[in-house]
Amino acid sequence: MSEPAASSASPALASLRAQAATWWQARAPRERQLVAVAGIVIVVFICWSLLVRPALKVAQTAPAQIDALDAQLDQMKRVAAQSTGLRATPPVSPTQAGQALKAATEHLGDKAKLLLQGDRATLTLSGVSGDALRGWLNEARSAARARPIDAQLQRGPDGYAGTLVVTIGAAP
Repeated sequence: MSEPAASSASPALASLRAQAATWWQARAPRERQLVAVAGIVIVVFICWSLLVRPALKVAQTAPAQIDALDAQLDQMKRVAAQSTGLRATPPVSPTQAGQALKAATEHLGDKAKLLLQGDRATLTLSGVSGDALRGWLNEARSAARARPIDAQLQRGPDGYAGTLVVTIGAAP
């Protein structure tokens, strides 16, 4: 604070203190005691609300958040290791990739049709279960080195229906 502001605030503050002291002295001892207790309760409540309760909440939720973040980190490490492993594998020729995709599609039965077009393959699904689709994607990724680039899937009572486009060949 600058000097002029401090000096102008000082008489105002002194005046307020004098008024408060006069008011306090005018109260009966029992009333002073009740006001003091009420003040203490208010201060304790404010301290609890602003300091203690947020800290307790953080202390209670932190272990669950740490566990969730650890699980997420482990998952990311697994995916990174899998990605590194896939990059280290030798590329697959387009013919071999096409054969691998056809073999994977045969596992889906008549619920899926595969159309190969150059470096892309379009899989049309009708009523394929989530596990079967996951298996196809895993096989396509590992055996054909195929990567999904477009998916228009809808989940129905019989499973997934729609199209899935994958690219085969060298990574971009």
